[in-house]
Amino acid sequence: MSDENLIVVEEKEGYAVLRINRPDKRNAMSKAARAQMLAALKTLEGKYGAVVITGTDTSFCAGMDLKEASADREAGVEPDPATSWNAVNEALRAHPSIFIAAVNGIALGGGVTLINICDLAIASDRASMGMPEMGFATYPGLAGPSTQYSLPRKHAAWMMFTTERVDGETAVRWGLVNKVVPHEKLLLEAEAVAAKIGQFNQVALAVSKRAMDEVPVKIDWAAAFEYGVEKNREIGRNTTAANEGLARFSKGERLVGQG
Repeated sequence: MSDENLIVVEEKEGYAVLRINRPDKRNAMSKAARAQMLAALKTLEGKYGAVVITGTDTSFCAGMDLKEASADREAGVEPDPATSWNAVNEALRAHPSIFIAAVNGIALGGGVTLINICDLAIASDRASMGMPEMGFATYPGLAGPSTQYSLPRKHAAWMMFTTERVDGETAVRWGLVNKVVPHEKLLLEAEAVAAKIGQFNQVALAVSKRAMDEVPVKIDWAAAFEYGVEKNREIGRNTTAANEGLARFSKGERLVGQG
């Protein structure tokens, strides 16, 4: 697939639908996809009170494109902070729109981050969510902090340390998503919620969204994500397992935790 339409935006009456469109890569977020998502968020700012985020085909989002990141690292290409996955998720939290994750399938690592960062989440009964990072000998740099913010400690620990995926029903019980619906009704349900929210005053929505991160304790997402990145630096200073795991993954080897 070319890099032309990795993020597809459909503007509707009072809300928009933003779809990650890399089905051949399980909607993993490449540099181009991240740049396009940031551009889409900028375009949508101030236009709609609500935005649905979903994936294409059988995946919601498989997180970062690790093969691309590994290839860049081997080639000595420095990451661009302006289009990093951190930047995308921070932009989502700073955006005035209310975001609704329509989790249509597999959500791994950064896909779980995306669910956590969205204000609301509805899952298909075909969805599964997990953090495979421990199989790569890494701490889930963004998924870890955002899940620890969002879920009780034992639930976050289960996802992080076992790498087991949870289904939609479990995600509802744990509070990772708001509800689970039959797969064929997912977008209808998510868009109905977006249409309802989209009727409300955008200033009131934006202020209330900020309040969600300030009561009872103000959440500093940027600091939380930097903490996650630093945990992986600490692992890297003490073991080569993470780099070795990424190298095996890039060669097509399936690692523990990938399922």
